[in-house]
Amino acid sequence: QVHLVESGGGKVQTGGSLRLSCTASGFTSDYYAIGWFRAAPGKDREGVSCISSSDTKTYYSDSVKGRFTISRDNAKNTVYLQMNSLKREDTGVYFCAAVLDVPPTSYDCSVDIMNDGFGSWGPGTQVTVSS
Repeated sequence: QVHLVESGGGKVQTGGSLRLSCTASGFTSDYYAIGWFRAAPGKDREGVSCISSSDTKTYYSDSVKGRFTISRDNAKNTVYLQMNSLKREDTGVYFCAAVLDVPPTSYDCSVDIMNDGFGSWGPGTQVTVSS
């Protein structure tokens, strides 16, 4: 059974940075994708970024493009989300989730972001950005 755990959340001032980690276990395939999502009161859940385990393709929502960077360390089964130039509107609970058994090549994780294809959700980590 796939198990995901997020860490790295906290409180930061506007303009600051945080790095979130998503550590996974239980994968039975080498080919999977990890996505980062966030939820804030009064807002729909937003797919922020994603990356696959075998490809360099990444996805960023328009709201974070240029400020957030997703990366992976397959040896550690960990995906990171480096968040820079944080804004108050970045406040929320950040979750990571997985898509399993993705194609080893030519896979675009943004399709699963858009089509709600991610599962195996972690419990989330709170990010609070204040001025």
